[in-house]
Amino acid sequence: MCLAVPGKIESISDNGPLTRSGKVSFAGVAKEVNLAYVPEARVGDYVIVHAGFAISVVDQEEANQVFEYLKEMGDLEESEDGSG
Repeated sequence: MCLAVPGKIESISDNGPLTRSGKVSFAGVAKEVNLAYVPEARVGDYVIVHAGFAISVVDQEEANQVFEYLKEMGDLEESEDGSG
């Protein structure tokens, strides 16, 4: 199963509309992400990323809500496998 997760844009390389990319931080781990689908995105914005592509811009509150859901899912998995 693939998830789309939020990350915060740290920097942007704008080499044209189809090759626009940026360094996006996911809880401290930075990855290069294609930003072609979110031309309005700026450094400091949160974006939802799926398969290496930012697919939408979200506000910080929505990003934090997704982080909370992911944390709850991890806690649930630990409880179900007996490790938590």
